[in-house]
Amino acid sequence: MPSHEGPATAAVPTPSAPDTLWFTRCPVPTATGIAADQGWLGREFAADGIAVRSLQDVPPEVAADHHYTHALTGLFREGGNVPALWARSRGERTRLIGLTWIEERQVVLVRAGSGITEAGHLRGRRLAVPRHGIAIDFWRAMALAGLHGALSLAGLTLDDAELVDVPAAPEGGQWAAELAALRDGVVDAVYVKGALAVEAARRIGAEVAVELDEAPDRRARVNNGTPRPITVHQRLLDEHPDLVARFLAVLLEAADWAAGRPAEVARILSAETGAGEEGVAGAYARGGHRTLHLDLSEERLTLLDQQKRFLEQHGFLAGPVDVHAWTDPEPLRAARTLLAARRTEGRAHGG
Repeated sequence: MPSHEGPATAAVPTPSAPDTLWFTRCPVPTATGIAADQGWLGREFAADGIAVRSLQDVPPEVAADHHYTHALTGLFREGGNVPALWARSRGERTRLIGLTWIEERQVVLVRAGSGITEAGHLRGRRLAVPRHGIAIDFWRAMALAGLHGALSLAGLTLDDAELVDVPAAPEGGQWAAELAALRDGVVDAVYVKGALAVEAARRIGAEVAVELDEAPDRRARVNNGTPRPITVHQRLLDEHPDLVARFLAVLLEAADWAAGRPAEVARILSAETGAGEEGVAGAYARGGHRTLHLDLSEERLTLLDQQKRFLEQHGFLAGPVDVHAWTDPEPLRAARTLLAARRTEGRAHGG
């Protein structure tokens, strides 16, 4: 008697695990940097035969431009939101799986004795806006957003000042061209942030006119690193969600570990940023070692959406990005559950 069953459906093979997971982070405070320093990322996946490597530790021809494009499918990226949003706007299949908010001391600098001492004094002034010959000019985006935030404290906009293009210096490091333009009187004010900027500003005797960190409304400080996204490629998430959850669980552990060790975190930040002890202390708020935790709260997503709209307005994105549709909260939920279980069993990296 003939069978009425249809043809057997072939089982879909489970994709084999990658032999290497990659991570990349900016030279700023990150849970990824803490976990890497402690050796926890390599330890987490060693038993699986999976190597964990940093893009920052391999030759340029290997790293390519993956820190910006996120075209490497096995990559976890904890870095500025400008390249992350840009990559998504170009159609790269990334997913947002975490956000941090870490104060990095954002200021507007002026020449000593200029008389510019508050946000309102920036009206009509020449403000430096760097221009770099790179695919996504996140330096320019940072300056525009920072100056916009400073002007907003006085009810002003970028249209109320004169924006002066400053070509990037071929050598000299971060902010070099803008600070040189300030020193030489080409511009009246410069936006800077972070440890190296604090040290560079001190070398030329610049004064702080606007401390964005003191603004009670954190919307004035929304910029490339505030909030800072953690992204992963959709393919890795689809094929190996367990690996993604485990990676995030290590970052959660690292943030918890850092919260009780300010001196250790300062040491790691000095190595990550390339700045000295004074620069690190001047750039990052006291208690910053307790703020490395990642989440996907509605507040942080709203702040990221504010940044996205600013970047769209100023032509930095190739296409529209829906921040909420980009977000996948499941990996972070799974990571928290995993970490709680490990701690119950006494198997957490950080004890």
